[in-house]
Amino acid sequence: MRSFIKTNSSHSDFAALVAELDADLAKRDGDEHAFYSQFNSLESLKHVVICYENDVAIGCGAIKEFSKTSVEVKRMYVPPKQRGKGIASQILRELENWASEMGYTKCVLETGKRQPEAIALYTKNGYTIIPNYDPYKEMENSVCFEKNLSFI
Repeated sequence: MRSFIKTNSSHSDFAALVAELDADLAKRDGDEHAFYSQFNSLESLKHVVICYENDVAIGCGAIKEFSKTSVEVKRMYVPPKQRGKGIASQILRELENWASEMGYTKCVLETGKRQPEAIALYTKNGYTIIPNYDPYKEMENSVCFEKNLSFI
């Protein structure tokens, strides 16, 4: 049975999943990884969702304030052996609901063009591509998305 917890970035299961994510991104991003990693500090993440199945952490995601009305989705990750089961979509819904409960009306996010599974996830979940926002404006590998939360 799947369960979800709301926590922050100090949770050890979140740290372990993010370590896997960073290792994967380092391979995909190559020389650009250092640029991206500077924007993925865990200290600033106060709103983290971790998904469990039978007491094993199988996915995570976080949100942080982007503006007074929007949050940025960060550190979404589901290990490869767990993909294709709807876990990431469930985590994303949990994050969107949490953002909505806190009064935010929009989610934004950035992902890499070398992450086609992430692009498919966000598109499937109602996110639309927007012009790249700072600090990703000049990054050819970046694609940015947004979703209006007023319909949740």
